[in-house]
Amino acid sequence: MSVDLLNIARTGIQASQAQLGVTSNNIANANTEGYNRQVATQASTESQRYGNNFYGTGTYVSDVKRVYNEFAARELRIGQTSMSAAETSYSKLSELDEIYSQIGKMVPENLNNFFASINSVADLPNDLGIRSSSISSAEQIANSINQMQSQLDGQVKQTNSQIESITTRINEISKELGSINLELMKSQGQDSQVLDKQDALILELSQYAQVNVIPLDTGAKSIMLGGSVMLVSGEVSMLMGISTGDPYPNEPRINASIGDKTLNIDPSKLGGQLGALFSFRDDTLLPASTELGQLALGIADTFNEMQSKGFDLNGAVGSDMFRDINDPLMASGRVGSHSTNAGTAAMSVNIDDVGALSGGSYELSYTLATNSYQLTDTQTGKVSPLVLSGSQLTGGAGFSINIDSGAIADGDKFEIRPTAGAATGLKVIMTDPKGIAAAGPTLTSASTNIGNTAVSLNSMDSTATGFQAGSSITFKLDTTTPTTYQAFNAAGIEIGTGPYSYSGNNINAFGMDFDITGSGTSNSFTFDLAFAEGNNSNAVEMAKLSDVKLMNNGTGTLTSVFENTKLDIGSQTKSAEVRVGSATAIYQQASTRVQSESGVNLDEEAANLLRFQQSYQAAARIMTTAQTIFDTLLSSVR
Repeated sequence: MSVDLLNIARTGIQASQAQLGVTSNNIANANTEGYNRQVATQASTESQRYGNNFYGTGTYVSDVKRVYNEFAARELRIGQTSMSAAETSYSKLSELDEIYSQIGKMVPENLNNFFASINSVADLPNDLGIRSSSISSAEQIANSINQMQSQLDGQVKQTNSQIESITTRINEISKELGSINLELMKSQGQDSQVLDKQDALILELSQYAQVNVIPLDTGAKSIMLGGSVMLVSGEVSMLMGISTGDPYPNEPRINASIGDKTLNIDPSKLGGQLGALFSFRDDTLLPASTELGQLALGIADTFNEMQSKGFDLNGAVGSDMFRDINDPLMASGRVGSHSTNAGTAAMSVNIDDVGALSGGSYELSYTLATNSYQLTDTQTGKVSPLVLSGSQLTGGAGFSINIDSGAIADGDKFEIRPTAGAATGLKVIMTDPKGIAAAGPTLTSASTNIGNTAVSLNSMDSTATGFQAGSSITFKLDTTTPTTYQAFNAAGIEIGTGPYSYSGNNINAFGMDFDITGSGTSNSFTFDLAFAEGNNSNAVEMAKLSDVKLMNNGTGTLTSVFENTKLDIGSQTKSAEVRVGSATAIYQQASTRVQSESGVNLDEEAANLLRFQQSYQAAARIMTTAQTIFDTLLSSVR
């Protein structure tokens, strides 16, 4: 038996042809997104023994594989997730920063204009034209805050829409990956084209959330999102969904469902675009909204309180300029009740001290075993106990909570946002320019006073019994323990039957509410409540409030509340820009590594094309040689 040259040549031609085919396919797909370079593995056929020697019988292509590095692909997915999250955060923060820079600049400008108009009223307190202009300035500041809140609400809706769109796309990818897994299970994961398609979908999925890939023995791959949600298991796909927000409906949540089971997902663990969108909405947009509400409450409360300290042009105690801070239209959204609550309690929040508000949100919880109410600051985690007095819970930072109806059950939780709704509800309710309380009462201390006792007026109520409209009222204080006081009218006749006791440093009686500071004994203070033409003392005090630190427990002015939010958003935007640069560099590095291993190098493929062409021609030459030898042999025996 002789060496089979024709068969050897045939196997060489077939192997070279296969190599040329693989090389040609690589070249053709050099620009195909997600294509992994393929290589044909060539091996020798079994040798045969002739006499005392073993002779080769040719070659064959044992396998055609795609060049794929799981570790490099994983690095690429991680880089893609980080880069997508950073780009999304930067994009959304840039939009918000632009809103605050363009539309938001009107808020402090209009607030400054309003203070300037009050100052003009102080210069000419009887001029109706200036008073009308001041009311117009108040309307402008209210409108600019309303408009700013409308922009923030629009950003929330847009962000929710993006979340919903991404969720829809994730479901589409989930179904495709399930179908691909089914195909791979049939071919035991040998189809390179299907594997490339699978990897491309997984890489796209990694834009939307963090992806973990779990290879299976069947050739399929299970996919997890955020390390906790099984999106694809073999050929079974789970669906992502959007559910109504709890406790606030306009803040939808994301969940995953398979069959009749649904699981709520913690968006902070998702990463990617989804995680960035939820973070932007919950950690930037909502705080910006509550802080804008804090400013609205500050403006309304400050000027309404100043109105109650003075007299309008008709000689009456000033009425509210802005809608009351606890009006239902200013209080919309202050309390959110969780759907899991077993109790029937309906809550409302009353603002008691605007200056003590932080602009944050809280979680109210109730524990039956200890019959205790706790308030947890969602930003700092600080826990404060609340005291129940009747149907009112006190102990909040500048606010109290009312149990309007129903009962609280063990474990019930409520989200409290004291400043929510205020920016939308802010409105000027004063229409008569004569209503601006530019004049103020005159406070006189008796010359016989001992010590350093002083009083400061908080407000007046002309409807209270004993109020000395158009006259005067004198309070004689005894600051020794127990603290008492007596009240007298202009004729020196005692009002009511004193002495009256008071606690702390506040007296609220006969329509006068004032605080006492310092110490001394038997001190008298007289409030002259008679209206005088040209009196501008209260307007002067109003104008001074532009520089007074009224907010955040005396640490900030009205304007600084808004400016601090603006600066914080600008800082977040700059940080996001830096993160984009870093994340992009890491992604490019991972992409370069993947391309260096799995990408098509045209120079290398061109060299392979020439090499396999030559081997094909050489194998064909063997066949020609074998044919010549065969013909010679036939000729010799004729």
